[in-house]
Amino acid sequence: MGMTDAEGPGPPDGLPDLPPEWGRVVVPDDASALAAEAEQLRRELRRPAGTAPRHPGPAPRRDGRPPLGLPLLVLLVAVLTTLAGLAAVTWPRSPRGADRPTVLPYPTTTAALTGRPLPALDLVDADEATVPLRRLLPAMIILVDACACAEQVATAAGAAPAGVSVVTVAGGRSPTGVPAGNTRVRALADPAGGVRAALHLPARPGTAPALLVDRTGTVVRVLPELGAAADYRADLVRLAG
Repeated sequence: MGMTDAEGPGPPDGLPDLPPEWGRVVVPDDASALAAEAEQLRRELRRPAGTAPRHPGPAPRRDGRPPLGLPLLVLLVAVLTTLAGLAAVTWPRSPRGADRPTVLPYPTTTAALTGRPLPALDLVDADEATVPLRRLLPAMIILVDACACAEQVATAAGAAPAGVSVVTVAGGRSPTGVPAGNTRVRALADPAGGVRAALHLPARPGTAPALLVDRTGTVVRVLPELGAAADYRADLVRLAG
Protein backbone atom coordinates (compact mmCIF):
# COMPACT_ATOMS: atom_id res chain seq x y z
CA MET A 1 0.00 0.00 0.00
CA GLY A 2 1.38 3.43 -0.93
CA MET A 3 1.39 6.61 1.09
CA THR A 4 -0.67 9.55 -0.20
CA ASP A 5 0.43 13.13 0.29
CA ALA A 6 -2.33 15.05 -1.50
CA GLU A 7 -5.41 13.36 0.08
CA GLY A 8 -3.98 11.94 3.28
CA PRO A 9 -2.57 13.77 6.31
CA GLY A 10 -0.55 16.97 5.68
CA PRO A 11 3.19 16.91 5.20
CA PRO A 12 5.48 16.51 8.24
CA ASP A 13 6.60 19.63 10.05
CA GLY A 14 9.37 21.41 8.19
CA LEU A 15 8.31 20.22 4.69
CA PRO A 16 6.50 22.57 2.27
CA ASP A 17 2.99 21.81 0.97
CA LEU A 18 2.84 20.23 -2.47
CA PRO A 19 1.32 22.33 -5.28
CA PRO A 20 -2.36 21.40 -5.82
CA GLU A 21 -1.88 21.15 -9.60
CA TRP A 22 0.21 18.00 -9.05
CA GLY A 23 -2.93 16.17 -8.09
CA ARG A 24 -2.67 13.05 -6.00
CA VAL A 25 0.94 12.00 -5.32
CA VAL A 26 1.39 8.35 -4.35
CA VAL A 27 4.65 6.93 -2.97
CA PRO A 28 4.52 3.17 -3.68
CA ASP A 29 5.93 0.56 -1.33
CA ASP A 30 7.46 -1.33 -4.28
CA ALA A 31 10.22 0.63 -6.00
CA SER A 32 9.60 -1.32 -9.24
CA ALA A 33 6.39 0.66 -9.69
CA LEU A 34 8.52 3.67 -10.55
CA ALA A 35 10.35 1.89 -13.37
CA ALA A 36 8.58 3.90 -16.10
CA GLU A 37 9.40 7.19 -14.45
CA ALA A 38 13.02 6.14 -13.89
CA GLU A 39 13.36 5.20 -17.57
CA GLN A 40 11.97 8.62 -18.58
CA LEU A 41 14.53 10.39 -16.37
CA ARG A 42 17.34 8.33 -17.83
CA ARG A 43 16.26 9.29 -21.36
CA GLU A 44 16.25 12.95 -20.44
CA LEU A 45 19.74 12.68 -18.87
CA ARG A 46 21.07 10.92 -21.97
CA ARG A 47 19.83 13.68 -24.28
CA PRO A 48 22.89 15.21 -26.05
CA ALA A 49 24.07 18.59 -24.77
CA GLY A 50 22.50 21.50 -26.66
CA THR A 51 19.54 19.42 -27.81
CA ALA A 52 16.29 21.09 -26.87
CA PRO A 53 13.24 18.98 -25.97
CA ARG A 54 10.38 18.79 -28.45
CA HIS A 55 8.25 21.01 -26.25
CA PRO A 56 9.15 23.58 -23.55
CA GLY A 57 9.36 22.43 -19.96
CA PRO A 58 9.59 18.89 -18.58
CA ALA A 59 8.00 16.20 -20.69
CA PRO A 60 4.64 14.86 -19.43
CA ARG A 61 4.46 11.25 -18.33
CA ARG A 62 2.74 8.57 -20.40
CA ASP A 63 -0.34 8.51 -18.18
CA GLY A 64 -0.83 12.28 -18.62
CA ARG A 65 0.15 13.15 -15.02
CA PRO A 66 2.44 16.19 -14.31
CA PRO A 67 6.14 15.89 -15.21
CA LEU A 68 8.19 13.84 -12.77
CA GLY A 69 11.37 15.96 -12.65
CA LEU A 70 9.88 19.02 -10.92
CA PRO A 71 8.19 17.14 -8.03
CA LEU A 72 11.35 15.15 -7.36
CA LEU A 73 13.43 18.33 -7.37
CA VAL A 74 11.10 20.07 -4.89
CA LEU A 75 11.02 17.00 -2.62
CA LEU A 76 14.82 16.77 -2.73
CA VAL A 77 15.22 20.44 -1.77
CA ALA A 78 12.70 20.03 1.08
CA VAL A 79 14.49 16.95 2.45
CA LEU A 80 17.91 18.63 2.28
CA THR A 81 16.55 21.74 4.03
CA THR A 82 15.08 19.62 6.80
CA LEU A 83 18.32 17.69 7.28
CA ALA A 84 20.33 20.91 7.42
CA GLY A 85 18.00 22.30 10.10
CA LEU A 86 18.29 19.12 12.17
CA ALA A 87 22.08 19.22 11.91
CA ALA A 88 22.17 22.84 13.07
CA VAL A 89 19.99 22.03 16.09
CA THR A 90 21.73 18.82 17.16
CA TRP A 91 25.35 19.81 16.40
CA PRO A 92 27.30 19.66 19.70
CA ARG A 93 28.46 23.01 21.06
CA SER A 94 30.98 23.67 23.80
CA PRO A 95 29.18 25.14 26.83
CA ARG A 96 30.15 28.68 27.76
CA GLY A 97 28.46 30.57 30.53
CA ALA A 98 28.91 33.94 32.11
CA ASP A 99 30.50 32.26 35.13
CA ARG A 100 33.24 30.64 33.01
CA PRO A 101 35.46 33.44 31.70
CA THR A 102 38.04 32.83 29.03
CA VAL A 103 41.45 32.26 30.63
CA LEU A 104 44.41 33.49 28.65
CA PRO A 105 47.77 31.79 29.30
CA TYR A 106 50.36 33.82 31.18
CA PRO A 107 53.06 34.93 28.72
CA THR A 108 56.40 33.20 29.19
CA THR A 109 58.52 35.23 26.76
CA THR A 110 59.05 38.91 26.06
CA ALA A 111 61.02 38.66 22.85
CA ALA A 112 59.82 42.11 21.80
CA LEU A 113 61.99 43.71 24.52
CA THR A 114 65.09 41.53 24.21
CA GLY A 115 67.83 43.19 22.16
CA ARG A 116 66.29 46.64 22.49
CA PRO A 117 67.49 49.57 24.59
CA LEU A 118 66.09 50.00 28.06
CA PRO A 119 63.83 53.09 28.23
CA ALA A 120 65.32 56.05 30.04
CA LEU A 121 63.38 55.75 33.30
CA ASP A 122 63.74 57.75 36.49
CA LEU A 123 62.96 55.93 39.74
CA VAL A 124 63.03 57.09 43.36
CA ASP A 125 64.95 55.83 46.39
CA ALA A 126 63.96 55.67 50.05
CA ASP A 127 64.57 59.44 50.39
CA GLU A 128 62.35 60.06 47.33
CA ALA A 129 65.39 61.29 45.43
CA THR A 130 65.32 60.72 41.67
CA VAL A 131 67.61 57.94 40.42
CA PRO A 132 68.09 57.48 36.64
CA LEU A 133 67.98 53.75 36.05
CA ARG A 134 70.59 53.90 33.29
CA ARG A 135 73.23 55.10 35.76
CA LEU A 136 73.14 51.71 37.50
CA LEU A 137 74.07 49.64 34.45
CA PRO A 138 75.01 46.90 33.89
CA ALA A 139 72.31 45.58 36.15
CA MET A 140 69.85 42.87 36.98
CA ILE A 141 66.54 44.69 37.56
CA ILE A 142 64.00 42.71 39.59
CA LEU A 143 60.34 43.78 39.83
CA VAL A 144 59.02 43.16 43.34
CA ASP A 145 55.66 44.90 43.01
CA ALA A 146 53.80 41.56 43.07
CA CYS A 147 56.18 39.56 45.29
CA ALA A 148 58.90 40.64 47.71
CA CYS A 149 60.61 37.29 46.98
CA ALA A 150 63.38 38.10 49.47
CA GLU A 151 65.02 34.69 49.11
CA GLN A 152 65.25 34.91 45.31
CA VAL A 153 66.56 38.47 45.52
CA ALA A 154 69.25 37.44 48.00
CA THR A 155 70.25 34.56 45.70
CA ALA A 156 70.56 36.93 42.74
CA ALA A 157 72.68 39.35 44.78
CA GLY A 158 75.02 36.52 45.76
CA ALA A 159 75.35 35.36 42.15
CA ALA A 160 76.03 38.81 40.66
CA PRO A 161 79.74 39.43 39.98
CA ALA A 162 81.48 42.68 40.90
CA GLY A 163 80.41 45.58 38.74
CA VAL A 164 76.86 44.26 38.12
CA SER A 165 74.13 46.01 40.11
CA VAL A 166 71.12 44.18 41.52
CA VAL A 167 68.16 46.58 41.61
CA THR A 168 64.72 45.88 43.03
CA VAL A 169 61.82 47.95 41.73
CA ALA A 170 58.64 48.26 43.78
CA GLY A 171 55.38 49.94 42.93
CA GLY A 172 54.27 53.19 44.50
CA ARG A 173 56.80 55.51 46.18
CA SER A 174 58.21 53.20 48.84
CA PRO A 175 61.14 50.91 47.93
CA THR A 176 60.73 47.36 49.24
CA GLY A 177 62.18 43.93 48.65
CA VAL A 178 65.66 44.42 50.11
CA PRO A 179 66.78 41.52 52.29
CA ALA A 180 67.81 42.67 55.75
CA GLY A 181 71.51 43.49 55.97
CA ASN A 182 72.11 43.05 52.22
CA THR A 183 74.06 46.05 50.96
CA ARG A 184 74.50 44.70 47.43
CA VAL A 185 70.88 45.36 46.48
CA ARG A 186 69.72 48.82 45.44
CA ALA A 187 66.04 49.25 46.32
CA LEU A 188 64.05 51.72 44.25
CA ALA A 189 60.39 52.53 43.63
CA ASP A 190 58.61 53.16 40.35
CA PRO A 191 55.59 55.41 41.00
CA ALA A 192 54.76 55.68 37.30
CA GLY A 193 55.02 51.92 36.63
CA GLY A 194 57.35 52.51 33.68
CA VAL A 195 59.42 49.34 34.15
CA ARG A 196 56.37 47.09 34.32
CA ALA A 197 54.95 48.78 31.22
CA ALA A 198 58.24 48.22 29.36
CA LEU A 199 58.13 44.51 30.22
CA HIS A 200 54.61 44.03 28.78
CA LEU A 201 53.99 41.50 31.54
CA PRO A 202 50.99 41.76 33.87
CA ALA A 203 51.77 41.52 37.57
CA ARG A 204 51.25 37.98 38.83
CA PRO A 205 51.15 37.40 42.59
CA GLY A 206 54.05 35.34 43.89
CA THR A 207 56.40 36.01 40.96
CA ALA A 208 59.19 38.52 40.40
CA PRO A 209 60.31 38.99 36.77
CA ALA A 210 63.78 40.35 36.03
CA LEU A 211 65.64 42.23 33.31
CA LEU A 212 69.30 41.70 32.48
CA VAL A 213 70.68 44.90 30.92
CA ASP A 214 74.27 45.43 29.74
CA ARG A 215 76.35 48.59 30.19
CA THR A 216 75.16 50.04 26.85
CA GLY A 217 71.55 49.88 28.01
CA THR A 218 70.55 46.92 25.83
CA VAL A 219 68.23 44.31 27.32
CA VAL A 220 70.02 40.99 26.84
CA ARG A 221 67.47 38.76 28.57
CA VAL A 222 64.08 38.86 30.27
CA LEU A 223 63.21 36.37 32.99
CA PRO A 224 59.39 36.20 33.36
CA GLU A 225 59.92 34.59 36.76
CA LEU A 226 63.06 34.77 38.90
CA GLY A 227 64.15 31.25 39.76
CA ALA A 228 67.35 29.41 40.59
CA ALA A 229 70.67 31.20 40.07
CA ALA A 230 71.79 28.51 37.66
CA ASP A 231 69.20 29.80 35.18
CA TYR A 232 70.89 33.18 34.76
CA ARG A 233 74.41 32.94 36.27
CA ALA A 234 76.10 32.80 32.86
CA ASP A 235 74.21 35.93 31.78
CA LEU A 236 75.42 37.82 34.83
CA VAL A 237 79.01 36.89 34.00
CA ARG A 238 78.55 38.21 30.47
CA LEU A 239 77.19 41.50 31.82
CA ALA A 240 80.36 41.98 33.84
CA GLY A 241 82.59 41.43 30.82
